[in-house]
Amino acid sequence: MISRQLRTMTVLSLLLAATAGQSAVFEYEATLSGASEPPPTSSPGTGFVEALFDDSAQTLEVKVTFSGLLAGTTASHIHAPTAAPFTGNAGVATTVPTFAGFPLGVTSGTYDHVLDLTSASSYNPAFVTAHGGTVAGAEAALINALNEGRSYLNIHTSMFPGGEIAGYLALVPEIPSTASLLLMAVLVLAGFERYRYVHAG
Repeated sequence: MISRQLRTMTVLSLLLAATAGQSAVFEYEATLSGASEPPPTSSPGTGFVEALFDDSAQTLEVKVTFSGLLAGTTASHIHAPTAAPFTGNAGVATTVPTFAGFPLGVTSGTYDHVLDLTSASSYNPAFVTAHGGTVAGAEAALINALNEGRSYLNIHTSMFPGGEIAGYLALVPEIPSTASLLLMAVLVLAGFERYRYVHAG
């Protein structure tokens, strides 16, 4: 009985060590529309953005799809931080004048790019200056804004230089990973084994 408990606790310890060393990926999403642009526009354009922050690699992957814009694109970036969650406007936080490689001069398209959050080139220099003058300060400010719902991605066009469509980024609730589920199962097993040991005989 004791050896079985020891085996269970050994497995538990190994799982804890393995999960402690794993990186976490946080997902943020937004639906893009003219109504969400601060201030709102009459654009019928729509879009969707998914941003994936890897806290170990310190990267932010930005995936965007959009269509139905009234004029050709001129820029796109993330603005932060707004004064309040999911409302208002803010200065540009990421690369200026636009995301590297973002499709320009089109009314529909897709985009997928990874920003290195440890590189000054991933930020608007003014954003870095406003947050302590360091890249680390800029990274912390951007991630805080994402977590608090105080950032938005927008797409600028020749008809709407200030932005035609936008969406406030919201954190997507995390789904337990396989490792987390396995860890919970082992914890339940350990409790059951302890119960059997205490109540044996």
